Amino acid sequence: MKDLTRGSITGHLLAMAAPMAIGMLVQTLYFMVDLYFVSRLGATSLAGVSAAGNFNLAVLALTQMLGVGTVALIAHAVGAKDQQAANLIFNQSLVLAAACGVLALVGGLALARPYMSSLGADAATVAAGTTYLYWYVPGLALQFAMIAMGSALRGTGIVKPTMLVQLATVLVNIVLAPILIAGVGTGHPMGVAGAGLASTLAVVFGTALLAYYYTRLEKYVSFHPDQWRPRLRTWRQILDIGLPAGGEFMLMFAYMAVIYLIIRGFGSSAQAGFGVGQRVMQAVFLPAMAIGFAIAPVAGQNFGAKNAERVRGTFRAGALLGSAVMATLTLLCQWKGDRFIGAFTSDPEALAVGTGFLAVISWNFVCSGLVFTCSGMFQALGNTWPAIWSSATRLVTFVVPALWLARQPGFRIEQVWYLSFTTVTLQALVSLWLVQRQMRSRLAFAA
Repeated sequence: MKDLTRGSITGHLLAMAAPMAIGMLVQTLYFMVDLYFVSRLGATSLAGVSAAGNFNLAVLALTQMLGVGTVALIAHAVGAKDQQAANLIFNQSLVLAAACGVLALVGGLALARPYMSSLGADAATVAAGTTYLYWYVPGLALQFAMIAMGSALRGTGIVKPTMLVQLATVLVNIVLAPILIAGVGTGHPMGVAGAGLASTLAVVFGTALLAYYYTRLEKYVSFHPDQWRPRLRTWRQILDIGLPAGGEFMLMFAYMAVIYLIIRGFGSSAQAGFGVGQRVMQAVFLPAMAIGFAIAPVAGQNFGAKNAERVRGTFRAGALLGSAVMATLTLLCQWKGDRFIGAFTSDPEALAVGTGFLAVISWNFVCSGLVFTCSGMFQALGNTWPAIWSSATRLVTFVVPALWLARQPGFRIEQVWYLSFTTVTLQALVSLWLVQRQMRSRLAFAA
């Protein structure tokens, strides 16, 4: 356990954000590795796996319901110096993870084909995406256990073990991807099915490795089978904080699905280009997301310790750090954006779409960073409902105009990117207003 209620706030944020950024980059590399090798199979396979990858956001939404609540409650318990409460929350999060994993497995396998049929540009794209999901969904279901264990460590101020485990899993994926996708060394290529299987096997390895860490090295929170009997009160506490955060990611999934639906008429190459551009953007977002994730335990422990000034200081430091990082990344994408897209596709149409997307969207990177900062603060304060209200404003202001534009004569795909840019800016303004209101009300104990 690391006490975050003392010492430099900026130092704590940087010390936690750096390994978390590496860990999240490693997680993103799962899909990047798949995209890299699948792109060698052609634009249709790339479009199918890209669209299927958006399904990951739906599962991510469910894991966030678990992870965000676990981080916030354990951070509060650590700040209040209540180890017993922290252990109970951790063990109940494991039970909740098992239940959610089973639901994700059954639901994912059942919905894979209907989902791809609704978004795929053609039959071949639908088939490729469905096959990929059938092999990848078991790995997605197992991620609930990894999220529960990693979130508990983050709540106690420890992030390096999770990062190292994630790094190990990506190395496994990198080794398995060419063997299973292209048949390197075996002569039996599995194509897109191999991409899904490689990721699933890597998650299995990572889950086992993180469980081993808990049994051998972790002391503050640990496995207690006597605490595995479901306790609905604790589940309700976790979900009260986690449900809105999960809903935020679910709205993001809906937003992405609408874009795939709108651009379906432009063909599989356009969907492939957008898919690559979106993944590159998510990779670029990682430093700001890591800062946002670091805010939750740092401010959360100080909230549990009733130190209002350090909570406010954490928000200020996080907003400045995130904005500086995202401004730098904006310039990088404006300068070399085509290189990032070209690393994953040589198809001229896909390259043009992906490059155009990144050129427009990169101008609101700073606003996106502020949204992540506010989300981390909502988690720390134990009330994540404002985050979903902020995300809902973006969805509403985007979906209705986007569907209207798509039906107009002369509709161009670039119009979708400019509309997205506008709605993200609005979301950032709403988030900043809401977080100020939350700090005024929930930090009233300072008086």
